[in-house]
Amino acid sequence: MKDTTELARKDEAALARREDEPSQHRITLTPPVDIFEDSQGVTLWADLPGVTKDRLDLKVHDGNLSIEAEAVVPTPAGLRLQHAEIRQPHFARSFSLGVDLDATKIDANLKNGVLKLTIPRRDEARPRRIEVRTE
Repeated sequence: MKDTTELARKDEAALARREDEPSQHRITLTPPVDIFEDSQGVTLWADLPGVTKDRLDLKVHDGNLSIEAEAVVPTPAGLRLQHAEIRQPHFARSFSLGVDLDATKIDANLKNGVLKLTIPRRDEARPRRIEVRTE
């Protein structure tokens, strides 16, 4: 699995906008990830704070896995937002999947702003023990 993007960019104009103005530009953040690999496949953990299931978009196309998400950071009742550098961040990152991974069997779980993707190896790519017979 190879990381193919570095999408972090800072939009100074967006930072200076007032909260009540319509969003014309958005800040795209690259979520940090941890990737673990074993003989069964790959497990990817991505930090997506403030993201809910309905604002998360995962796609696989032509051997590439893309993660896109919008976070909503609510203002607590009774408080007025005084300063916000990132009000509704957009997360985006993509990865190139190796040919030995089975993109049709990806399992995704989002809990407390952490996305866990389990990507198994294709059966033919998994190590297997070959039994030796004696004659």
